[in-house]
Amino acid sequence: MIDVNTARASLLETSPDEYMSSEQLASFRRLLLNQRAELLTAGEHTLNELREQTKLSDEADRASLEEQRSLAFRMRDRERKLLRKIDAAIARIDAGTFGWCEETGEPIGLARLLARPTATLSIDGQERKEARERGYRG
Repeated sequence: MIDVNTARASLLETSPDEYMSSEQLASFRRLLLNQRAELLTAGEHTLNELREQTKLSDEADRASLEEQRSLAFRMRDRERKLLRKIDAAIARIDAGTFGWCEETGEPIGLARLLARPTATLSIDGQERKEARERGYRG
């Protein structure tokens, strides 16, 4: 596992001229692979817990257990979606498009990518997208 704080500080100290250099891309790949491994481990842990749970005779205990299972399945669904985003981000690294806004073509920015390594839009691009979505709802 990588030390996220050390990786973050190292990336933020680089010159803007080195944006998405091979070293930065390698750092993001490690970060994404680390996140992926953590999600897979958590998913396996949850599945093992669900397999081990026994039948309960008390109605309140059964209801509580079902609520816990429902929450666990919702969390696993979110994590499954995040895994797809992580895989897509790794594919963008391989394609040479990681770190660049899909809408504007501008840099997404290191701080934003460190906060959300699966981001595909810069802050400006995200704001434009949200404005369009608000316009469609209105």
